[in-house]
Amino acid sequence: MSRIGERKLTLPAGVEVTINGNDIKVKGAKGELNYTFSDLIEVKVTDNVLTTKQKKESSKANVMQGTTNSIINNMIIGVSTGFSKGLEAVGVGYRFNVQGNKIMVNAGYSHPVEVIVPEGLSVSSESNTEITVHGIDKQKVTEFAANIRKIREPEPYKGKGIRYKGEYVRRKEGKKAA
Repeated sequence: MSRIGERKLTLPAGVEVTINGNDIKVKGAKGELNYTFSDLIEVKVTDNVLTTKQKKESSKANVMQGTTNSIINNMIIGVSTGFSKGLEAVGVGYRFNVQGNKIMVNAGYSHPVEVIVPEGLSVSSESNTEITVHGIDKQKVTEFAANIRKIREPEPYKGKGIRYKGEYVRRKEGKKAA
């Protein structure tokens, strides 16, 4: 039996959940998110407590119960508080330049790389080497941050590259002098 799927989700004040068949809509102060869950799962809301239950015991339903519960939990957190992911550029000349819905990334290439911010996300710049991606959809926030990090991943010898805030980059020693 799924342990995460059995978790009861308490709805915070200001969050409204609407279930229509296999579609769930979560509405809060920051926005609105939709999700279509599996036919194997039953979602109920009673007294501001959301529960997920398997309609019929099977291994597929067991997996989908935990997945559905986690996705709905992330939707509730997203519309009430939102998600953010920080990135920092480490290296000489590595920097970010936020211009509206575009980010110009200088990461050691002969040209700056231009990245367009997707709909529903916002990017703020703390300094020219640090940015933070904000949004209500956890999947979109983390995917966009991963795409920016992919421009120049941190390398293990000097530690240069774009990394998440607080990310530890394991350093290698390199060549030894003879």
